[in-house]
Amino acid sequence: MHNTAKEQQKLLARIRRIRGQVNSVETRLGSDEMKCAEILQLLAAVRGGINALMAEVLEDHIRFHLVAPGKKEISSEEVAADVIDLVRAYLK
Repeated sequence: MHNTAKEQQKLLARIRRIRGQVNSVETRLGSDEMKCAEILQLLAAVRGGINALMAEVLEDHIRFHLVAPGKKEISSEEVAADVIDLVRAYLK
């Protein structure tokens, strides 16, 4: 990854928030008064956090590893194939 220390701290903070959300899901599932709607809302928050994290890492990869100035010359076909593979993995 090509992040500054500040950007890395933002990513780590995002991961900690996701971890907290997952812990909340676990706590709710273990409780006697489990409410499905609350669990679904928490799971949606986890999914949103993961999607945002993946999008940020994907953007970084494209900007700094595929099309970065000074990067060795790779064909547009290779770049397209790499982006397609990344998007497919992201959408799984």
